[in-house]
Amino acid sequence: MSPSAKVIAIDGPSGSGKSTIAKLISDKLGLTYLDTGALYRSLAYLLHDKNINESEVKKIEIYLSKIHLEYSPTKDVLVRIDNEDLSKKIREHYVSGLASRYSKLPVVRSYLKSFQREFALKKPSVLEGRDIGTVIFPDAAIKIFLTASSEIRAQRRFEQLKELGQDVSKMDINSIQADIEKRDEEDRTRTEAPLKKAEGAIEMDTSSCSIDEIVNDICDVYNQKVSLFK
Repeated sequence: MSPSAKVIAIDGPSGSGKSTIAKLISDKLGLTYLDTGALYRSLAYLLHDKNINESEVKKIEIYLSKIHLEYSPTKDVLVRIDNEDLSKKIREHYVSGLASRYSKLPVVRSYLKSFQREFALKKPSVLEGRDIGTVIFPDAAIKIFLTASSEIRAQRRFEQLKELGQDVSKMDINSIQADIEKRDEEDRTRTEAPLKKAEGAIEMDTSSCSIDEIVNDICDVYNQKVSLFK
């Protein structure tokens, strides 16, 4: 069986439910969950922190060649780079904008493409992001494209920030929605790996469907597909 026959690729815009659904699927099927958004956020956070801007491509290339990136190295750590735990830092709201800017760069996408493929080919995995089914694993066993209205996604983002303990008293849902729509446009129109539905992907709208329904549907399709390779 091809290793990628046991990969579930989930794509979609921010707030469409990718992370929640991918985590539940990984638990139900016993697969490894790879949060690719966390990887992009981590690199963007550190590049910004090191004062390396998007135009300094050579500096970025050199920096990436020297770092040691670890995904889920311990139970309590999601992403660690050079022994620095970035799990909480990357969830700050402003990091979303940074991730969108730096993720446009071919040097960043190439680095993480290699990391994601090497990671997922070692074990059956669920990957979620914006180019998993189109670029990283176009031959995945199952390709899913999740959607939801920007209003619903803004509300989800607001609740997520509140759960993370951030002060949301001064945050405006309309502003969060505007940020989401701006990122949608940037992701759809970027030259490098734009956000789009992969060929053969199953599209699901999470605006009104329950999470459990979607998870069960994806798991059923996966089990049927994998059984064909046995």
